[in-house]
Amino acid sequence: MKGAALVAAAVAVGLVTPTANAAEPVRFATFNASLNRSAEGELLANLSTPDDPQAQEVAELVQRTRPDVLLLNEFDYVEGGAAVDAFRANYLARGQHGADPIDYPYAYTAPVNTGVPSGMDLDNDGAVGGPGDAHGFGAFPGQYGMVVLSKYPIGPARTFQQFRWADMPGARLPDDPATPEPADWFSPEELEQVRLSSKSHWDLPIDVDGRTVHFLTSHPTPPAFDGPEKRNVLRNQDEIRFWADYVTPKRGDYIYDDRGERGGLEPGSQFVVAGDQNSDPFDGDSNGIRQLLQAPRVIDPRPGSAGAVEASETQGGANENHRGDPFLDTGDFNDESPGNLRIDYVLPSAPLIPLRAEVFWPTSDDELSRLNDASDHHLVWLDVVP
Repeated sequence: MKGAALVAAAVAVGLVTPTANAAEPVRFATFNASLNRSAEGELLANLSTPDDPQAQEVAELVQRTRPDVLLLNEFDYVEGGAAVDAFRANYLARGQHGADPIDYPYAYTAPVNTGVPSGMDLDNDGAVGGPGDAHGFGAFPGQYGMVVLSKYPIGPARTFQQFRWADMPGARLPDDPATPEPADWFSPEELEQVRLSSKSHWDLPIDVDGRTVHFLTSHPTPPAFDGPEKRNVLRNQDEIRFWADYVTPKRGDYIYDDRGERGGLEPGSQFVVAGDQNSDPFDGDSNGIRQLLQAPRVIDPRPGSAGAVEASETQGGANENHRGDPFLDTGDFNDESPGNLRIDYVLPSAPLIPLRAEVFWPTSDDELSRLNDASDHHLVWLDVVP
């Protein structure tokens, strides 16, 4: 059910007040598509022809779910948007495996912190250089980037790539356990430069038929691959906290964007927070997502899938000890640790009206389950009435 039929159903159960000009639902989605490559320029080369198998699967998955506004995480940034244009022309505009083509006339992508050299020894291994010393972990600038595709116009972006971690009040800065001083993993000189966002945080105003919905997108670092200082765990929690503060009046007054403008989101603004947050509310190494789920006006539509339940039951391992509902899982990870988790989110604000939300994770008896291996994440979508 979609379009006017969804609105009619919502009216029938009292979710929407009937009017002569009832708004059409808008489908927002997020998908960590794993369209990252190990070398700079490799993704653009892959997408310059229409025969990359993984890109075909990602495109078909998008064509099957048909979001109106879509965030793709782990899509390597290429200056000028060349990779985005190639993906639209060579994959989305071509029907994949019987699916109808889909057109996104609007797109946004921008530089991210991954792979950008810091010139400092941020991982404290005694040497400067390499992925661990970049402003965000990455082998080259733009690896694991982001792109937003939209059927609606995208207004002027507000980006927070360069916001410093130490400028967040009460920042959870990592501590070197080998020294007695607190929160001293980074030197004072490093704290003058260390950025909060491992990729970037974007506020994109989407013009939905004259109504503005702020699409708040990010991809916090995985809370793993670190040592006892837990710098990735702590960074993940503060990257998530950033949006919780941003959408809460007065709590975001400390925030400044890449143009130097200060303050959080204007009170009363409609928004949708989306992205691979790398955080499950109950399981895994970081439960920082609770900060966002409990923020004022944030609605959790709790999208799920029967495929996630099936995977949890058949894979076993760590899944058997999870506290969270497997129906809500979005990531299919190592069975022993951490198991499958809910880490991808599309969270609308009141007074947006969520009508339907799902995770695209077909069960094994569904022909479309062949798309489950397109990524280790699953696309999450939400229909809302603005």
